[in-house]
Amino acid sequence: MSGHFTAPPPERGIYCNRTLNMRAIKAIGYDMDYTLVHYRVEAWERRAYEYIREGLLAQNWPVGHLAFEPELVIRGLIIDTEKGNLLKANRFGFVKKALHGTRPMGFEAQRTEYARTIVDLSERRWMFLNTLFSLSEACIYAQLVDLLDEGKLPGPMGYSDLYEIVRRSLDAAHMAGRLKAEIIADPERYVLPEPETALALLDQRNAGKKLLLITNSEWAYSVPMMHAAFDPYLPSGMTWRELFDVVIVSARKPEFFTTRSPLFEVVDTGGEALLRPYSGLLKPRTPYFGGSAVELERHLGLSGDEILYVGDHMFGDVHVTKNVLRWRTALILRELEDEVRAIAAFRSTEARLAERMVVKEQLEAESCQLRLELQRRRAHYGPRSQMPEDELLSRLTAIRTQLEALDAELGPMARAASELSNPHWGLLTRAGNDKSHLARQVERYADIYTSRVSNFLFASPFVYLRSPRGSLPHDPNLPGGTPVFPSTDATSGPNP
Repeated sequence: MSGHFTAPPPERGIYCNRTLNMRAIKAIGYDMDYTLVHYRVEAWERRAYEYIREGLLAQNWPVGHLAFEPELVIRGLIIDTEKGNLLKANRFGFVKKALHGTRPMGFEAQRTEYARTIVDLSERRWMFLNTLFSLSEACIYAQLVDLLDEGKLPGPMGYSDLYEIVRRSLDAAHMAGRLKAEIIADPERYVLPEPETALALLDQRNAGKKLLLITNSEWAYSVPMMHAAFDPYLPSGMTWRELFDVVIVSARKPEFFTTRSPLFEVVDTGGEALLRPYSGLLKPRTPYFGGSAVELERHLGLSGDEILYVGDHMFGDVHVTKNVLRWRTALILRELEDEVRAIAAFRSTEARLAERMVVKEQLEAESCQLRLELQRRRAHYGPRSQMPEDELLSRLTAIRTQLEALDAELGPMARAASELSNPHWGLLTRAGNDKSHLARQVERYADIYTSRVSNFLFASPFVYLRSPRGSLPHDPNLPGGTPVFPSTDATSGPNP
């Protein structure tokens, strides 16, 4: 009997790094912001940016003319707080592209600055943009570096000092609660409706999974956000509170996963929420404040790979849960949808680029052999051909002409490839021809990744997600760079 299953479009797929049997998962924990609740990124980050700017204006900084630039920064970049640079690094930590402030660094300047530097995120110097919430602070920091270089900011001050001031300004805006108050008052302006998420969680709950909400947001903010995101789409009479077995707010992730903090019961009086110290097993339909993952595991009677945690923050949600608790992990990357669509739209150009690169590599290989032949001939050693020297030189000149023509053809295609999705930084997951530092983090810490929680609808709570076979440069039938012995036939595979 045929079913009614419809495969999702590629951009809504669930991508698997490590095989995950959803039937073995007994509990699923969810972050809230940018996981269960998706924001209109530009609207939120523009407003956050404006609050930082207001704080600096109050200190008489000349920033009134600055404006949020959405394309200047993407998730996964790294701020070099010592040098005032925005960087994109590859999976090995080598810097592939850099801006000083908002200005692109030339090849020689970038090479001078970073040729001997490997980005190690454990060092205080580097700030990794883990989440979409980082975009506003990184944007204004880059703009302020320009002003600092022009001598327009109060001093003396270094690039690290400047970053700390930006961070404090953003923290002050969040602490004041004005931004969140605006969002609560007008959620439609800031929140993207996602009706399918409620159904995806209902499927999981009715399949026997315990559902957990573990968020750093406070109770007063979580209630209206979860109400707006879920209640209109749940069965009549049901609210989001009944969907979750455990609700923990102000969780202080990543410390929630690594330390033991006091647990408080949230007593919602209808006005201001009160906190009451609590110990013992968690009560159903009761929200809690703080606590720890160890306490939660004890309450659930579950641990390790029986629990899946779903979040958008690379470090606070998936890195720590994987490293410390060995929970299974899912990363939400909303930008993945644009990324997959951009890659698909570029496929025909990419095929042409790959085809011409094969020709380029063959010509380069022949050029190398001709140069070696000339070297041996002039130094009188090793085996040599009978081809006259003037013919060797003539062939080398012809190859050089062909390569120059090829480079003129390849250049625009390569530039277009480097600007997919973003004119400054290109694709989120690529750095040149390699994986980006973000992609390496995703690969290392996220068992699965997808663009939104509602994509679980396409998979069902019973799916067995299998990772693809890992590839290496020497694997057959996979692009892997220039082989040691380039084939003269571009269509042939390795010899048997």
